[in-house]
Amino acid sequence: METQRGRGTVLGLVPARGGSKGISRKNARLLAGKPLLAYTADAARGATGLSRILLSTDDPEIASIGKAAGLEVPFLRPAELAVDSTPMIDVVLHAIQWVRDQGLSYDAVCLLQPTSPLRSSASIDYCISLLWEHDVDSVMSVRPVPTEYNPYWVYFEDSGGLLRPSMGDKTEVPCRQQLPRAYHADGSVFLARTEKILKEHSLKCKRMLGAISPEHEAVDLDTEEQWRALERKLRHES
Repeated sequence: METQRGRGTVLGLVPARGGSKGISRKNARLLAGKPLLAYTADAARGATGLSRILLSTDDPEIASIGKAAGLEVPFLRPAELAVDSTPMIDVVLHAIQWVRDQGLSYDAVCLLQPTSPLRSSASIDYCISLLWEHDVDSVMSVRPVPTEYNPYWVYFEDSGGLLRPSMGDKTEVPCRQQLPRAYHADGSVFLARTEKILKEHSLKCKRMLGAISPEHEAVDLDTEEQWRALERKLRHES
């Protein structure tokens, strides 16, 4: 394993199970003539900060697609870790354990979900550089929350149907200029130090930085409508 500029080794992990709720067989499906999985494989292979890239799947067809796209597929994920209710952290922990069983270890793990096909190699490397340069425990790609959805201006409905401030009893912020900056995870990159993942059982560790994704990369495919819209966009650009 090579260490990028002495900073640390990073295991790239692409999770792609066979089942899917919102978009049927999405990980084996063609998007604008190219397998969805191949978009993430290309970005991962172009990232200089990743030491190794594994595909975690339970599906032989997806495994073949991943291999053709240049991903390493040294195991098939157990069926019990490939159901709708499986937490992603369990998939990550399984991969870490598999690597350790081979007598290897990596300083960090970078999770790259295929449902973010427009994420670039540069964005992956930027997240990795933040991890080392700022000596934090994890980095997550994010997008700014629109002002009107800032938590200080959001309300929850209680069991009685009454609206309650999402921030509880905290003082209301009267104007947008005084609102703290808020971000939401865009699903593109989740990166964390391996020791912290094992300790906190999370990729979102206590000392975490956000890396703002370029707007054109921040696509997270969950529905057929989103798929069709992105396919039209990609075919129009080609």
